[in-house]
Amino acid sequence: MVLSAAAALTTAAGPAGASAVSDARPGVFAYVANLHSDTVSVVDTRTDTVVDSVPVGDGPDSAAVSPDGARVYVTDSAADTVSVIDTCTRTVVDTVGVGDEPSRVTVSPDGRRVYVANVRSNDVSVIDARTQAVTDTIEVGGFPLGLAVLPDGSRLYVANAGSNDVSVISTATHEVVDSVSVGSGPTVLAITPDGRHVYVSNLTSDDVSVIDTRSHVVTGTVQVGDQPAGIGVRPDGRRVYVANIGSDDVSVIDTRTHEVTDTVSVGDGPNGLAVTPDGSRVHVSNFDSDTLSVIDTRTDTVVRTVPVGDGPTGVASGRREKARSSGHAVPTSLRGRS
Repeated sequence: MVLSAAAALTTAAGPAGASAVSDARPGVFAYVANLHSDTVSVVDTRTDTVVDSVPVGDGPDSAAVSPDGARVYVTDSAADTVSVIDTCTRTVVDTVGVGDEPSRVTVSPDGRRVYVANVRSNDVSVIDARTQAVTDTIEVGGFPLGLAVLPDGSRLYVANAGSNDVSVISTATHEVVDSVSVGSGPTVLAITPDGRHVYVSNLTSDDVSVIDTRSHVVTGTVQVGDQPAGIGVRPDGRRVYVANIGSDDVSVIDTRTHEVTDTVSVGDGPNGLAVTPDGSRVHVSNFDSDTLSVIDTRTDTVVRTVPVGDGPTGVASGRREKARSSGHAVPTSLRGRS
């Protein structure tokens, strides 16, 4: 229900049923959470085609891939759970109960912990990736929507849309050690590869805040499109991409000048965004057109539009190095949700 919740903020201010056959090939895959069809579309980035559709819990809203590419974690916003997908068999192998209306999920760089932002309970659930059990719950600001971890794993940043700030959490103690005021309706976070800056998309002030991670001070504000949501940084740290729900485009920010250098038109209602590990592609989920736009980062142009499930929201991409198992599968946020 993250999409309907975010709509309240703005007011105030593959084919389903595809067989999930084991695939041992390594490669980069994009995973798209489809809010209305309760599925995750699996996209092979080599061909830009949907190779599978995985049934998950009610209201999938975001996804995150483990560092080894073996697991995908999906927040089931209407079920208060996280679905754990094995990327080889493309089946849900576990379901973890978390807080009230989980909105975003991220995995620590070492792959040992999974962090989940829960919108309605104003907290973050900490999952042990080995046992798939919640080991801690951290209270944060109002209406937490976004999460990001420093590359060294020492800090977790949480965007609180209801309190217009970012909570800074020590991952060693699970305590909030600082709070940074940003724009209106902070929604999604992205951290540069060197860990020096956090970029925060502010849904209702139409801008991006830039936080210095050493001083926890906002050092820049970049005006972007209408209702910015999904955000990602290229692996070389030179560009930031921002999906703008209201203007149906993606803003491209130069991290050296903090200026928008390009605007790329995509589908209707773009909200989720992920950059591939090699930085060559940006995948943007278009909620209102049920598609995934593929942007070539060399030219900053859309090179492919891929039909996915109903109401695509979060998107994540990751590299799977090799298969971990085999066999056949068994079938098992920011507008309104019908």
